[in-house]
Amino acid sequence: MQPKISSLADRPDMLERVVGMADSWPEFVIQDLVGAAHFPRIAAELPEYVLFAEDEQGEIVANAYSVPFALGTEHRGGRLPANGWDAVLVWAFSDLRRGVRPDTVSAISVSVAPHAQGRGLSGVMLSALRDNARTRGFREVVAPVRPNGKHLEPHTPMAEYAHRVRPDGLPQDPWLRVHARAGATVDSVAPASMTVAAPLADWRRWTGLPFDTDGDIEVPGALVPVRCETERGYAVYVEPNVWMRHPL
Repeated sequence: MQPKISSLADRPDMLERVVGMADSWPEFVIQDLVGAAHFPRIAAELPEYVLFAEDEQGEIVANAYSVPFALGTEHRGGRLPANGWDAVLVWAFSDLRRGVRPDTVSAISVSVAPHAQGRGLSGVMLSALRDNARTRGFREVVAPVRPNGKHLEPHTPMAEYAHRVRPDGLPQDPWLRVHARAGATVDSVAPASMTVAAPLADWRRWTGLPFDTDGDIEVPGALVPVRCETERGYAVYVEPNVWMRHPL
């Protein structure tokens, strides 16, 4: 049975349940300071861009967040930012504050509750996100995609990984493939899409790893190694994403 899709603008009473839905993001990913500052604002200030899915029992099984922003300004020139996820969040709320008219929608996240994974809900929510943007008059959706198989190859350059295809021409990575099947094409790699810099004590708590040697540390769930500096007492994770464009 297809889930019921709604927006927070239409169902504001569901705010706490949508925001509180369990997900499977690695702990360190949600420590990105730009995301921590801006992601909660989407539900509060742009509820029409927050979608959620309910199953037949009324349980929330997935959500999708997006933001409108102005990509075609003179300063931005239609170029998607190398700082990916972080940059588009900053741009969106800067545009909102200054009253700049948006011309593009960026996907921010598509999450499926752990118990509901494997049902194809990520594709359903991506389609709903695209439909929502189209209904609001936009002609393009972009997405700083976090390939969900890349963590298995943390030392492979993202540019190489993103362009791997199967014999049928679709991307090898499952999440990139969902986007491609929806009509998206790879635009570019965002080499510094999100950054998490924190004291070693935090990294030890988040990952359960010792973080007691200098250099690159492989962390479960990380798309690239985390750089550890023991003498300086910190480690830094700079995650690359893949920009994909969805013409509507």
